[in-house]
Amino acid sequence: MFRRRWFLLVSLSSFTSLLLLVTACKSGTANTRDFQAAPAPVVQAQTAEKISIAAVGDIMLGSTNPPDRGLPPEDGARMLVDVAPLLSAADIAFGNLEGPMLDGTGKSAKCGPNSKLCYAFRVPTRYGKHLKEAGFDLLSLANNHASDFGLEGRQSTRRVLDQLGITHAGADLNDIPYLNIKGKRIGVVAFATNEVSYNLNDIATARRIVTQVAQKADIVIVSFHGGAEGAAAQNVPRGPETFLGAPRGDLRAFTHAVVDAGADLVLGHGPHVVRGMEIYRNRLIAYSLGNFAFYSFPFKGPTALSLILEVNLAPDGAFAGGVVHPLIQEGQNGPRQDKAGTILPILRQLSSTDFGATAVKVGEDGTITAP
Repeated sequence: MFRRRWFLLVSLSSFTSLLLLVTACKSGTANTRDFQAAPAPVVQAQTAEKISIAAVGDIMLGSTNPPDRGLPPEDGARMLVDVAPLLSAADIAFGNLEGPMLDGTGKSAKCGPNSKLCYAFRVPTRYGKHLKEAGFDLLSLANNHASDFGLEGRQSTRRVLDQLGITHAGADLNDIPYLNIKGKRIGVVAFATNEVSYNLNDIATARRIVTQVAQKADIVIVSFHGGAEGAAAQNVPRGPETFLGAPRGDLRAFTHAVVDAGADLVLGHGPHVVRGMEIYRNRLIAYSLGNFAFYSFPFKGPTALSLILEVNLAPDGAFAGGVVHPLIQEGQNGPRQDKAGTILPILRQLSSTDFGATAVKVGEDGTITAP
């Protein structure tokens, strides 16, 4: 560019150029460098920013069904205070909203008159502000409790989140949002085993949908609610899982299929315990993020341990490192940061045992890196 500009100046100002040449020769200091084009400046390419995601597992801040279940102290206002700074610092804060946000009374049609073991949640709509204040940007509605109060509950949940400006995914087959973060378009697909979301047992359809989303987005996040539940379900088995007789997915096959189809980050929830993590094709798969904030259940042992998974994604969606922030939920106080880091050696062992060479490496300080 500069060389072309010099020739142009010479052609337009030949007299001036000739005068300069004569002057230089007379002084005996002529230097060919004085008449060559200046080298083109080196333009440093701007380093594209990484995108940070803070991901957590299951959230149920309090239920009015059944009436004797009770609601948290201070109406839940302080349940998430201790972890809000970690969530708010991320570009995207994600969680699984376990149960509809709906006001009212009455029993759920899900629980028949002879039901001896029936969990149906109805979270007061005013609790939505607690999620907003904690920093949540994105919530999955694809889970086995989304329809605890039918269509009315699902519609109410969407209305509350829309009013708060919290993006949701998985409320139905059309609920596939796109977020614009740091110049990147991020598509989100949520899977479950219910009747209204995309079913993770249908791997062929999952592959097709993720492929379609990947064609429209720079980065694709897949959320799934699957796997067996409880303290005995910490490991990810090979092959299909069931819970109470219902199919809960072949999670290794499902997660690998969606990454093959274009998913860049896969976030699991549902077992109510933390499961291991692996790197597949340079993409992170977290098989279960555990209980994040679940009121009125006496969690203990593995079910009381949780985490905030802070993940950095490169501009092309590749895993670029992260940090696990250990949490513990003791009694009914909501999640608290666990300075003892109790979940870290458990996560390290689960990842290594289940995934071997593809397991994430978990540092003593909670950092996670590729194998």
